[in-house]
Order: sequence, then structure tokens, then C-alpha cells
Amino acid sequence: MPVRLRKFIGTILIIVLVVVYALVANTIAVATLGNAPWWGHLLYFLLTGLLWVLPAMLIIKWMAGPPHS
Repeated sequence: MPVRLRKFIGTILIIVLVVVYALVANTIAVATLGNAPWWGHLLYFLLTGLLWVLPAMLIIKWMAGPPHS
């Protein structure tokens, strides 16, 4: 697959990932954190704010392609 096409597909995937992840994370927060203390909100949003990076790293690694020898 050409590098340009791989980067285009990867960019679209990252945008979709961020939008869907944000919607799911906020929906879960609204449903479960209504009566939680402030530190519960802080921990939840800290964790979910960093957790999306893992799948994004996999997409970026795929976009870079196989290593050149």
C-alpha cells in the first residue's frame, strides 16, 4: 500500500477514534459520576484522557509502515 494512502487512512481512523472515544467516555462519565466526589471526576478524566493514546499509537505505528533496512 502506498505511504500516502496509508497516512490518509490512518488520519481518518485517528479522527474517528478521537470522536467516538470522547463520546463514549463522556457518556460513561455522565451515567456513573453524578454523585462522585471531585477526586473521582479527576481520576476518571485523567485516566480516560490518557487512555486514547494507546490505540492512537498503534494507528500511527501502522501508518509509518514496515521498517526500512
